[in-house]
Amino acid sequence: MTRLATTLAAILNRTVVNRTGFTGIFDLHLDYAPVDIAGSSADSPAPSIFTAMEKLGLRLESSKGPVEVLVIDHVERPSAN
Repeated sequence: MTRLATTLAAILNRTVVNRTGFTGIFDLHLDYAPVDIAGSSADSPAPSIFTAMEKLGLRLESSKGPVEVLVIDHVERPSAN
């Protein structure tokens, strides 16, 4: 399920957290409509990613929470030694 969450994060361009509590390896096949950069599904006969997940008995739920962020305070070119 961790790998599924990572894959969904890349597809949706959002942080996805696995809160299923499921462990182990699962073999699944998921057909869904492509998602554009804005996060909406393109016109397609396939279901949206959200509907496809519900067919697996899973739900994508939007919430707010802490997210790791890398902050770069200062950058300098290296000096010649």
